[in-house]
Amino acid sequence: MDYLITNGYPAAAKKFAVEANIQPKTDVESIQQRVAIRTAIHSGNIQSAIEKINELNPQILDEHPSLHFALLRLQLVELIRTCTSQPNGDISPALEFATSHLAPRAPTNPQFLEDLERTLALLIFPTENLTPSIAPLLHPDLRKEIATRVNEAILQSQGARKEARLRNLVKLRAWVEQKAREAKKDIPEKLDLGLGDASATNNDKDATKAGPNGSNDTVMTNSGDVDPMIS
Repeated sequence: MDYLITNGYPAAAKKFAVEANIQPKTDVESIQQRVAIRTAIHSGNIQSAIEKINELNPQILDEHPSLHFALLRLQLVELIRTCTSQPNGDISPALEFATSHLAPRAPTNPQFLEDLERTLALLIFPTENLTPSIAPLLHPDLRKEIATRVNEAILQSQGARKEARLRNLVKLRAWVEQKAREAKKDIPEKLDLGLGDASATNNDKDATKAGPNGSNDTVMTNSGDVDPMIS
């Protein structure tokens, strides 16, 4: 239950609660709200995501200025992506947004200023000639990274753990195995987690996309991809 709630499977969490005859500690609606916010970020609709965050809890972005700036910068990236996607595109919306929403915040933190300068460089260089320090700004991984930070901030505001116990357990197990191998301990080449056959992860993509227990949940993970722990 803890894993399903933290990682955003409202339908599966509800079904599990019914089958196990337990009362969910978290309102399923709050999970769906987090899923909607993450979906908006993954699709590049940052303004919608910010509005949804403020509807959920207006204090979240006020209490996390670096996260707020990261969201606004990502919104600027999306504006730049749009205006540079066609020859002679109008860059004025991107410049106006940067001037109104990011420039006033940049002087408050040296990292903010550096991030803003790097982002505006996207307007100067052609997409195919971006430097290694700038190119990642247009990669989908940036959306996933910000979405993860938003999810963690929401969970923290609700007094919940940022990660499920199961995920922490898997990370701990991986760390212990790594240390054992570094110490040249005699352990099997492959250790089974006991969470199912990993080789079957991609056998049925449609079933995986439907979420655990065959539900219609939107898959919500830290990486933004299908979570191998429940595939």
